Amino acid sequence: QVQLVESGGGLVQPGGSLRLSCAASGRIYSIYAMGWYRQAPGKQRELVATITRSGSTNYADPVKGRFTISRDNAKNTVYLQMNSLKPEDTAVYYCNANVQHSIVLQTTNYWGQGTQVTVSS
Repeated sequence: QVQLVESGGGLVQPGGSLRLSCAASGRIYSIYAMGWYRQAPGKQRELVATITRSGSTNYADPVKGRFTISRDNAKNTVYLQMNSLKPEDTAVYYCNANVQHSIVLQTTNYWGQGTQVTVSS
């Protein structure tokens, strides 16, 4: 019913920057929290950052001061600006959205397909 499409991943050198985007489409009445998670090889998926509809943000300690999450509610899109990237940031990054489909106050959680971010010299 809802698709999340991520873009912006790739290969970058340590200290570099990347900007991820995630656009939601489909049966959307409203989107509550949106966020980014990541999963490195052999590790569990972990929170990177979240943002509420009103713009309140939350960051995991390893990315505080380096990453910035933002969203455009008119475009149903969430962004992740990643600066000062480190090799330990290498992972598949997943977009997440909590979606209300109609005026009925019920939400469904959705995940994107993931985009690879590799930080290496």
